Amino acid sequence: MANLTRYDPFSLTRLDPFGDLDDLLKGFFVRPVAFEGQPQMQIKMDLKENDTAYTVHADIPGVKKEDIHVSIEGNRVSISAETKIEKEEKEGEKLLRSERYVGKVARSFTLAQDVDEARAQAKYSDGVLELTLPKKAAGSVKKLTVQ
Repeated sequence: MANLTRYDPFSLTRLDPFGDLDDLLKGFFVRPVAFEGQPQMQIKMDLKENDTAYTVHADIPGVKKEDIHVSIEGNRVSISAETKIEKEEKEGEKLLRSERYVGKVARSFTLAQDVDEARAQAKYSDGVLELTLPKKAAGSVKKLTVQ
């Protein structure tokens, strides 16, 4: 049976027969560089719908509610959050390892119906952001008579 190999047009092994250069530059041309061992924060969500509103539960642990921003534009909802380093060093102590995420994360999604921004609500408790997004009343359709 023949072995199949995947062709990578960005591979530099053609230029460097030892492959060291390819390992060094991997990720620079195709995707953002991610450092090994660094935690990456993601906003994980549950989205529910009933006749009158959408309900979103978004997991954003370790973030202060002042650092969470929600924007609504028609039927598009955007959530962003930022965590910062709070340095507290005591004399004689040094940090050996930190696995806490520091940075900014964002997520946007589009709903099937426009949201009534004036009645929308947001609550943050125990690392979970709860959004209640009432649906905007469908406008009455006006038919024009062609004269």
